[in-house]
Amino acid sequence: MLKVWSAGHHSHFLISAPSSNSGKTTLTLALLRALRNRGLQVQPFKCGPDYIDPIHHTSAAGRQSINLDTFMASESHVRDIYAKYNSEADVSVTEGVMGLFDGSDKMQGSSAEIAHLLDVPVILIINAKSMAYSAAPLLFGFKNFDKRINVAGVIFNFVSTESHYRFLKEACVDAGVEALGYFPHNKEVSIPSRHLGLHISGETDYEQIIENLAEALPETVDLNRLLELTHRSDQENAGYKVNANPKLANLKISIAKDEAFTFLYQENIEMLSRFGQIKWFSPLHDEHLPETDFLYLPGGYPELFAQKLSENRPMRASINAYCSNGGRALAECGGLMYLAKTLTVHNGEQFPMAEVLDCTTSMQNPKMTLGYRVADWNNVAIKGHEFHYSSLMDNGMQPQAVRVTNAKGIETETKIHRKHNTFASYMHLYWADNESFIKNLLAI
Repeated sequence: MLKVWSAGHHSHFLISAPSSNSGKTTLTLALLRALRNRGLQVQPFKCGPDYIDPIHHTSAAGRQSINLDTFMASESHVRDIYAKYNSEADVSVTEGVMGLFDGSDKMQGSSAEIAHLLDVPVILIINAKSMAYSAAPLLFGFKNFDKRINVAGVIFNFVSTESHYRFLKEACVDAGVEALGYFPHNKEVSIPSRHLGLHISGETDYEQIIENLAEALPETVDLNRLLELTHRSDQENAGYKVNANPKLANLKISIAKDEAFTFLYQENIEMLSRFGQIKWFSPLHDEHLPETDFLYLPGGYPELFAQKLSENRPMRASINAYCSNGGRALAECGGLMYLAKTLTVHNGEQFPMAEVLDCTTSMQNPKMTLGYRVADWNNVAIKGHEFHYSSLMDNGMQPQAVRVTNAKGIETETKIHRKHNTFASYMHLYWADNESFIKNLLAI
């Protein structure tokens, strides 16, 4: 009789691939929802600094997805947060970043590094379009390149027919990697790639697509064997205890969160909550900033909602007054764009913004800026990530005396600006294990 795994069984695995565009995110979403539909408590994680995939994960699993990043955070921090969330779940599913061994510098920060650090088995997703027995040397190489990594199984994507899959299974036998099934190419159950890792489209019914994926997946992927193969003992997290971190201050902390401002690292919020009470507000829908001691404007998609943000004059005036009167604030990427004088969208239309900073931003002639960043700020090193297409026209802003470098230590053009007590940058900062940085920022 086929065993059906249910609540109480504990598994964990990391979804990776030889390269990007193999279908990792689509298969991850399908797995998250399919396992959740079985009544399992499913905890999603995301390797790397990505802010968009975790939003999809959270929708699919019904639990907040957590970033695991060994460049932006210490190894001990990554171990701690994985143990914390993993201990509360029946199944933990981590989506990798790029190819399995691709990091900021060789393997640094790669999915493989995280799999080794956390002792998580890897399930490879192979784009099998136009491939048959050539899968054997590919799989053999990934399984044997670094013996510290446990490549436990493979799921093939874009498989045309059952007979095609039989060729791939033969390749698996010779490579010594277990085949767990395949997923056919089906436009009706796929998310357009331009909406994964770029932006979340209001025109796409993600919920229906994810549900369709989850219904289709068990027809060709052996979920029971996947859970059996990646079983973890109850002893693995037995020593972990959730520590009640003491409150360090009692500030009123306001954080923007709506359709325009979505790029948040959950553990950053956990750290901020130690310094006071979190109040969420919407620059799109609310008229006034709550009573605030510290304002955080994270990144997101202000360019997609520029007109509505601009038309909300009471909120723009409220934030301008707060910042102009010396209120402490941090604005990242999309938050910086909102605090500028104007935002020009793709078609050239220009919209007034909060007019706090002496600059303008534009989405015309977009140019991608991408990469890890390290800032030496007031003798405190803070790490983060930069990813944007907009450009900034500086009208006389004075940058902080901060040296910002990339992952290889090469100085970048990234700036951290200050006006009164408002700090703004294109960097998305990760301070979840950097208490000193937050204390400096809050002037505590």
